[in-house]
Amino acid sequence: MIVIEREVTVAADTARVFGYLADFRTTQEWDPGTVRTTLVSGDGGVGTTYHNTSRFNGRETELTYVVEECVRPDRIVLRGENRTIVARDTMTFSSESHLTRVTYRAEFRLKGLVTLAEPFLRKSFDRLGEEAEEGLRNALGRLAA
Repeated sequence: MIVIEREVTVAADTARVFGYLADFRTTQEWDPGTVRTTLVSGDGGVGTTYHNTSRFNGRETELTYVVEECVRPDRIVLRGENRTIVARDTMTFSSESHLTRVTYRAEFRLKGLVTLAEPFLRKSFDRLGEEAEEGLRNALGRLAA
């Protein structure tokens, strides 16, 4: 399994930050790998389904994400899957004074023959994590402004 974990702190209300990130369609604004994310069904709570198209290593891939856990304003967990990968995205939120800290953890479990390429893909996933952290920091900074 490949794990990426990043932390971003922003001067914004926790409920507002949670509301923004709990709408997974916002990945288009902060996740540089996302081409588009659309709501398939649901209201953002547990069971809500999204269709995500992402670009990774020069190729487009499509995943179906389902909200597995939504504890407002503390934590949201989504699980994405297609025939080659299972992704689990966990975002936790904590507040200190006027600041909100977001911890973003993405776990990727490759399936089938793609598992053989895992050692060669780690650097690409690390780069993806760095880019997502920067995108998240920029998007949440705009939210705080």
